[in-house]
This record gives sequence, structure tokens and C-alpha cells, in this order.
Amino acid sequence: MNTLFDKIWDKHVVQIVEDGPTQLYVDRLYCHEVTSPQAFSGMRERGLKCFRPNQIYCMPDHNTPTHDQDKPIEDPVSKKQVETLESNAKDFGLTYYGMMDKNNGIIHVVGPEKALSLPGMTIVCGDSHTSTHGAVGAVAFGIGTSEVEMVMASQCILQQKPKSMRININGKLKEGVTPKDVALYLMSKLTTSGATGYFIEYSGQVVKDMTMEGRLTLCNLSIEMGSRGGFIAPDETTFEYLKGREYAPKCEEWDKAVAEWKTLYSGDDAVFDKELDFDAADIEPRITYGTNPGMGIGITETVPELDTIDEAGKASFLKSLEYMGFKPGEKLLGHKVDYVFLGACTNGRIEDFRAFTSLVKGKKKADNITAWLVPGSWMVDKQIREEGLDKILEEAGFVIRQPGCSACLAMNDDKIPAGKYSVSTSNRNFEGRQGPGARTILASPLVAAAAAVTGVITDPRTLL
Repeated sequence: MNTLFDKIWDKHVVQIVEDGPTQLYVDRLYCHEVTSPQAFSGMRERGLKCFRPNQIYCMPDHNTPTHDQDKPIEDPVSKKQVETLESNAKDFGLTYYGMMDKNNGIIHVVGPEKALSLPGMTIVCGDSHTSTHGAVGAVAFGIGTSEVEMVMASQCILQQKPKSMRININGKLKEGVTPKDVALYLMSKLTTSGATGYFIEYSGQVVKDMTMEGRLTLCNLSIEMGSRGGFIAPDETTFEYLKGREYAPKCEEWDKAVAEWKTLYSGDDAVFDKELDFDAADIEPRITYGTNPGMGIGITETVPELDTIDEAGKASFLKSLEYMGFKPGEKLLGHKVDYVFLGACTNGRIEDFRAFTSLVKGKKKADNITAWLVPGSWMVDKQIREEGLDKILEEAGFVIRQPGCSACLAMNDDKIPAGKYSVSTSNRNFEGRQGPGARTILASPLVAAAAAVTGVITDPRTLL
């Protein structure tokens, strides 16, 4: 029997080019301001219109400031990019959610929360973290700017079919261990290239037990293992999450859709190109120590010793530690940090804010910490206020900023200064990712919260 990936992929094949790529139909294209300008320019030069404009949604997120969004953007580059997306969307007749619009936010947060992303779909965006949408049971992946133009013009894309991999995570997660920790654990085991050429299906009891928001975090980080994308078979958790959302099917259409979605699974006899098994008992809260997401350890562990690193990797390992200011064999618990960032398309959802708030409640932000708490969308912002989380956070000394990608990447005002340490719930810790010279430690919302109130890297289990 075919895998779930085969089922969705094969259903979207328009034609197969002999000894070449597959022409694949695309159900949804998301556009943000960074990777779309050249695609729109190409369309204009060739005198083309968007083939199916109703299937394309645009919103700025990377360049948007997270304060004073009702005022003009000060940075000229960011201002130009945001304004260009707005005028392009208008010229081509596309749905556009601008800054301060109640529908705006990070595109990978808004898509699922509005049920624009649905099971069985093919979804693309000029952004590697498009894999996030795989959590609803869709085949979702990032594409390049020329491919964005291809989808605009034809609603199709030319792609080589990836191989399939299933990752089973069995057992039950221990207290204080989150889906972010699961993803960081998998990255350390597979490395950042271990899934290159594959599309990952996540399975096992741990994944079944995850909420939709946890699954969105896990799928978001698939790309950091080198994979083309990652996804999870839709189930009752998926249907419950999507039901009643703005773009979800309604009434009889809903029943019909669910009946079809229930057929989206890999059968017992499905054959994967690769299959891996992991045990929840081996996973504890995690942090990164290096300059790629695969360089991670359990929070109670030490930075690896040099003799445990293979010969080919030693030079880059040492270069990475030098950049971070860490040493082989060093324990990072108790290490002073300067910034804490809660947000991004990885951990900017309401559950992430609930987790962070649950730990800081009744405590105070450490004096040495600058904290940026950034909702992933205006809908998340609304939920934070409706649930009274804003009051608890304010009492603890935290301020909630306006939605956007924020300090995930240095494309807006929220940059970590050179040499400073940031405990961040985002997805990448490359050199300069959060600002030139910034030192990023990737972590879960609970680990971020623990650092925010203690001022140092802290095991959140000691505070729960």
C-alpha cells in the first residue's frame, strides 16, 4: 500500500516529464514580502496574470516592526518591501492581510489558524518553514522565487518526488518536555542533513498525544534536518482543531471533507524508504550550544568533548564554540544570558504563551534580561488578552509586542546585539541569524521562561 505522502502527491500529479521532474498541482500559495517581489516582476515582464488568484494569500511578516505598527515603518528597506507586497497583491487581485489587519501575522501561524491549510492539500511558499503546515496533514514545502512565479502563472510546480521517511516517537513525554524539545532531540540525532532528500511522516504515541499546536512546532522544524518537509496524518485532533475556523468547510461540506480526510493515512503495509524509531524516555528539556540547530544537548548535559567529534567535523565544531564563547565539556546550566525571545512561526502560538505564562506566574523578570514576547498573529494576541495572560505577564514585568517574525531573523528592528546571549524559541541559531554577532541558544517556551525569571540557563523542571 502507498504511504500517505504517495497518496497526496500522486493525487496532485498533472504530468510526469520522462527522466525529469513531476508537474505538481498546488492548492495554496502563500506570499510574504521577502521572496515575492522578483516573482511579481517576472509576471509583469511576461504580461501574465495569476492563473488562480483565489488560491494565493499574501501578508508581510519578516520585515514588520513589533511596535508602533500604526505608524510608517522607519527602516527604508523594510518599508519598501512591505509596500511593494501590498501594491503587488492589489495589482494582481490577490487577498492581502496588511499590518494591523486582524487577519495579519506570521504567514505560517495564520494559515493553520484560519484553516486556509487543510488536510490533503499541497501548499507552497517562498519560505523554508512552510513545512509547518504539514501538521494538518498537508504536503507543504518551501520553494524558490522563480518557483513562486511558476505557481502564480500556472498553479503548478516542477518538482522531483522526494523519498519517504517515517519517524516514530514512542512512549510518553516526561514533565517539562515539549514538542520543541522533541524536534531539537531529533535534529541532534539526525544532524542538519540526516533527512536530505526525504519527506518525513511523524508517527507514534508521542505524536498522537500532541496537540495541533505542538504538531505545528514539530513540523516547522523538519527543514532543519535537511528534509523537504514533514507532516502528520490527520486524526480527530486535527478535525477538532480545524472545525468552525474561518476557511474550514461548513455544514454538509464539513462532513464530506472529514470523510475524505479519514482516508489520509499510511496503511500497515506501507513501505517507506527509511524508518526510524525513538523513545520519549530519552528526551529531556533541550538547548543548543552551537551554530546550527543540530548542535544540541539535554539541558543537564555538557557540551561534547572534542574526542567525541569525528575528524571531518572538528574544525567547524571548534569554530562554532569559539563564536558562541563555549568550551568542550562545559556545562551550560547557570550560564548568564541577556535576551529571551518567545515567538516565531515555531513557538508564537497561544499554547506557547500559556506555557511561558504558567512558569513565570507569581515571579519577576530577572533584571539582566531583555524579553521580547511576540504573538504569531493578531488572533494569538486576542486570545492572550481574552485569557488574561497579558495581566499575569505584565505583573511579572513582561511586555507583549505586536505580531511579526521579530527576533527570529535580523530583518526588522528586533536584533540581538553582538556578543549577547539570547535564549530563543525560534528555529535557527546560525551565526548572525538574530543580529550580527548575536549568540543564539534555541529552546522551548518553558526553558525560555525559566531563563527569563532567573537570568541564567535554567532547567524549567526545577521551577514547575
